[in-house]
Amino acid sequence: MVYSNKAMKAYGKVEVQSKVNSANNVQLIQMLLDGFIETINKAEVQIQKNDIEGKAKSLIKASNIIMGLQTSLDIENGGEIAKNLNELYTYISRRVFEINLQNDVKIIAEVRDLINSIRDAWKQVPDLLPANDGNTKFSGASTV
Repeated sequence: MVYSNKAMKAYGKVEVQSKVNSANNVQLIQMLLDGFIETINKAEVQIQKNDIEGKAKSLIKASNIIMGLQTSLDIENGGEIAKNLNELYTYISRRVFEINLQNDVKIIAEVRDLINSIRDAWKQVPDLLPANDGNTKFSGASTV
């Protein structure tokens, strides 16, 4: 059974790496947003189960994802969209910290709703780009 779990984890890492290697910039952002949702959902379950160590690890991962999204912003050239996303990511980072301190699933719901809104907007981006491979630089984010 232990071998099976290790094999599944290794397969999962290879699968994710494969997706990352073949993804364009928009898809990478979408993958990060999806990863944040998955991680925050996991933290919610861990809070409910009083798994403090697991919750802390999940929230660190969620914070790292938000930091990655924030550092991918092109503030200089991204205009108002990039500035607004930067402020929103800062707010979300602060709320994730508060989740860790307070074990408050209501904050998780708030953060999840915010990220879902951003994710829904990013789903529309490919339709707005010129017909190409999707690597056209979007004003809200630099090449990831």
